[in-house]
Amino acid sequence: MLNYIKGFLVEVNPTTAIVECNGFGYEINISLNTYSAISGLKELQLFLHPIYKEDSQTLYGFYSKKECSIFQQLISVSGVGGNTARTILSSLSPVEVISGVSREDVTMLQSVKGIGLKTAQRIIIDLKDKLIKLQDDELSAPQAFGIKSEAIAALEVLGYNARQSERVLNSILKQSPDFTIEDLIKAALKKL
Repeated sequence: MLNYIKGFLVEVNPTTAIVECNGFGYEINISLNTYSAISGLKELQLFLHPIYKEDSQTLYGFYSKKECSIFQQLISVSGVGGNTARTILSSLSPVEVISGVSREDVTMLQSVKGIGLKTAQRIIIDLKDKLIKLQDDELSAPQAFGIKSEAIAALEVLGYNARQSERVLNSILKQSPDFTIEDLIKAALKKL
């Protein structure tokens, strides 16, 4: 089974990358998150997940191992194939997928093109416990994750969008992971 590829980036666009490794050019399907991370690189390593069907072999590649793990969890859900999982990871960051599923945010998942109510609910039911284990290292402490969830809820009460609030809170927590809930909300209000 293929695990990763290391080589030269020959060509990249928002949906695919061609990586040359030992004289072979591999066409790899990528998410927008991976596209943003690898654009401009000459050499790179992508974590792979191959999908074999009777009539095709498709490689999906991800810049981070965590994004690859989330992809693998998503395709384990009935009704979610490789392209749907890639669309989810193109519309939402890995952190947003994890926190959205853990908060049971059906609306956030439905905001992804092609995801209906039943699919969003199935993703949450099947993956809620599994995805919490894949949280960012910076946000993996239960306390930090709890503080972030409380801050998102508080900002929603104040009328701010949950997705936008979460992005701002993630950037704040990466810089200052020791913030108290009050400091976190104050810092977020300055950026929103």
